[in-house]
Amino acid sequence: MNFPLDIEFLGMDRSDFIWNSIWDHAEKLGNFYDRIMSCRVVVSAPHHHRHQGKIYHVQVGLHVPGGDIYVSTEPEKNSAHEDVYVAIRDAFDAAKRRLEDFVRERRHWVKEKHV
Repeated sequence: MNFPLDIEFLGMDRSDFIWNSIWDHAEKLGNFYDRIMSCRVVVSAPHHHRHQGKIYHVQVGLHVPGGDIYVSTEPEKNSAHEDVYVAIRDAFDAAKRRLEDFVRERRHWVKEKHV
């Protein structure tokens, strides 16, 4: 990986397993687009409900030439995010889709909209 990766844990202890999972996902993004300048990931467990476990919230921020890409999971809308690895996967999948759109626009592969 050719860019700095900043990982922050909020409301939970740092886990090497979670850290490694995030590293792997970030590395895949770097393989897809080698011009990523930095990546910041915040993993938090803000809510603890009585009837269900903690819902993890993952934010991914990418700094790329020409702009920034931010993705945030919506934990209250997805009970599958009780599993931190699912929340991480979903956040990075969304980040990859946004990065793909960004790359297409930069390469002018998107048709221009005519008004």
